[in-house]
Amino acid sequence: MDKKTIWDLGRPSVDQYRSRPKLPLVLVADNIRSLNNIGSLFRTSDAFLVERIMLCGISACPPSPEIHKTALGAEDSVAWEHYDRTADAIARLHADGYTVCCLEQVKGSVGLNTFRPDPEGRYAIVVGHEVDGVSQEAVDASDLCIEIPQYGTKHSLNVSVSAALALWHFFTALHTS
Repeated sequence: MDKKTIWDLGRPSVDQYRSRPKLPLVLVADNIRSLNNIGSLFRTSDAFLVERIMLCGISACPPSPEIHKTALGAEDSVAWEHYDRTADAIARLHADGYTVCCLEQVKGSVGLNTFRPDPEGRYAIVVGHEVDGVSQEAVDASDLCIEIPQYGTKHSLNVSVSAALALWHFFTALHTS
């Protein structure tokens, strides 16, 4: 087997990508401190046709060389906006008809492996700070909490890895073509 070249992949230009229909899926970054993680969130969001990213609190915004280092230009293709408070972003999402899913380990959470997004639904996934996770205020404002089942000695995954797993799960349920 030969590896595919960049031309074999047939990727759209940034302008073509921006004009493509996106999934009814928003990623909310609740006080993510690492610019490399922010860049990874952009790159993964680009891969899975995420509608936009809401960067909240201390989450850094483009342009930034550190974000670009891991985003590799996805910060130019994925729409984004900044909110001082995550609660304000969640209120906006609720007003726009989104089901807000907090990706956090809480009592009563639903396993990502058992959660089935409605293909007709609109969703937002809230991911949180590298040490503290999603803020309690954001957890309380969310419609449900989703947890990634883990069976090793560690209690969590890196936020960009967790987001990628959740976005893939939603992509497989919401992407129709």
